[in-house]
Amino acid sequence: MVYKFRVILDAEEDVFRDIAILEDDTLEDLHNAIVNAFGFDGLEAASFYTCDDNWEQEDEIALFDTGDVPGEQKTMADYPLESILNEESNKIIYVYDFLNMWTFFVELAAIEEPEGGTTYPDLLFAHGEMPASAPEMAFGTDADSDDLYGEFDDDYDEEDFDMFDDDQNFNDLGMDDHNWN
Repeated sequence: MVYKFRVILDAEEDVFRDIAILEDDTLEDLHNAIVNAFGFDGLEAASFYTCDDNWEQEDEIALFDTGDVPGEQKTMADYPLESILNEESNKIIYVYDFLNMWTFFVELAAIEEPEGGTTYPDLLFAHGEMPASAPEMAFGTDADSDDLYGEFDDDYDEEDFDMFDDDQNFNDLGMDDHNWN
């Protein structure tokens, strides 16, 4: 069977790609199809995240084994698509390049018979142009809130962190220059 996905960039502008891929291909194959469909160079780390129907992130499936014991952690290559996604569980989140956090919503739109003469994975449709940089994310904050730290509150004033008076010289600390690395 062929899985047909809509892969949507988490951005204000509509940017998405429709991709068809075989059900026994792996998440790593889907990762490569997404990288190619959106024009990335493929040199950055990436992960898929299982999620619920409301796109609430659950378990991470990384491209590379990042565990303490080599081979202990399963990677994208260990998961055929049919083992993770089906008609009931049809959503997954994809993050590419953890410095820039390109985030995509990946939804299984259809499961169909393969078309003769078609090579999979196949880019079926492309809409919208990729922005020059990843959209900024407001992680864990209310978009209308000025409080970056949410419920975090402290009782400290800026002066509590002033270790030195404005006119104090660092040379007065009694440390020789040769002790600094």
